[in-house]
Amino acid sequence: MDDALVRAGRALRLVLLIVLALLFLIPFYLLIRNALSTEQEITSPAWTFFPTSLHWGNIRELFDDPSVPFARSLLNSALIAVVTTLGTLLLTSLAGYGLARVPYRHADKVFYGILGTLLVPAAVTFVPSFVLVSSLGWISTLRGLIVPTLFPAFACFVFRQYFLGFPRELEDAAQVDGLGPWRTYWRVVVPNSRPVFAAVGTIVFLGAWNAFLWPLVIGQDQSAWTVQVALSSFTTSQVIRLHELFTAATVSILPLLVVFLCFQRWIVAGVERSGID
Repeated sequence: MDDALVRAGRALRLVLLIVLALLFLIPFYLLIRNALSTEQEITSPAWTFFPTSLHWGNIRELFDDPSVPFARSLLNSALIAVVTTLGTLLLTSLAGYGLARVPYRHADKVFYGILGTLLVPAAVTFVPSFVLVSSLGWISTLRGLIVPTLFPAFACFVFRQYFLGFPRELEDAAQVDGLGPWRTYWRVVVPNSRPVFAAVGTIVFLGAWNAFLWPLVIGQDQSAWTVQVALSSFTTSQVIRLHELFTAATVSILPLLVVFLCFQRWIVAGVERSGID
């Protein structure tokens, strides 16, 4: 009897997991289905699981559309996301390590000051940031899109908390071998902190790739558009191009899937060690 209940419980959990997995995959199915359909098939009241013929020409049409420089937008988003991620990891990890290890009597005050910026709504700092970027002449430039986002307080907080629990024995052994603080950081601390770097880097990359409002305001020329701004241009008050919108959305999520698949193991380990929610 007990074995039967155990088997029934396992079967029920399996069915529940399958149902949840299918629900999770529905948005991806809709993206792919509509990306390979015509405008009429997308809006038709007669629903079909897949279009009668797959319109692969939608991809070519997307990149050949003269009104939306989608290829340039992809390149801009990739460049912004990569540079933002690398810059954020460098600056915030150094700041977090300094706050956790450098003996400075005002270190806690500096940390609480950084932490306090998390309580300030983004809308409050948006206009001052725009005025500053505009006064520097960085409108429609990559500098204006990247530099103001290079030091998120949450990343500094995560690194500081992680480095507080980092084994001091490893650093002491490096110092005995003649390494200074800088070389200890690069040769000992960073290689042994890959999971938290991967977790924070992935969050920053996703945020930079999916950012919309700041790139919309700063990237006023088409040459500075990002993927999210380009996506918004397919739906306007004058025209709605659904097949291009779904095709562009499908293409735009591919880099995110690649990043997740490449760093999945480190991301999970980093979340477990750092306590990122």
